[in-house]
Amino acid sequence: MSQWIKMVANELPVDAVGMWQIVPGGRHGFGLEGEALTDYVRRCIAELLSRGAVPVIGGGGTGYYWIEQKQYGSKPDEIIENVVREWLANGAKDEDPGGLWFALPRMCETRWK
Repeated sequence: MSQWIKMVANELPVDAVGMWQIVPGGRHGFGLEGEALTDYVRRCIAELLSRGAVPVIGGGGTGYYWIEQKQYGSKPDEIIENVVREWLANGAKDEDPGGLWFALPRMCETRWK
């Protein structure tokens, strides 16, 4: 599982990583539910943040690919807890590609051509 979490984060230099990828990866890829799934989601987010990623949403209609979501906090532990709390409050379901992602900050500066 640790290797998979690192592989997920290896995508960051190329593209953002979405909650819609993280949650099903744990649930369907490893058969996790409940606290085990929550721990997996926390670990994935922690790895993404350790690589410099920030929470983002798609920037459709803004001219930017990604828009940073600063409401989750500025410190890794704070971001992890706020993202996980929101996901749990929304039913801990498999997320939608239109939801929260994690991207390197430089991707938030990239404009549509």
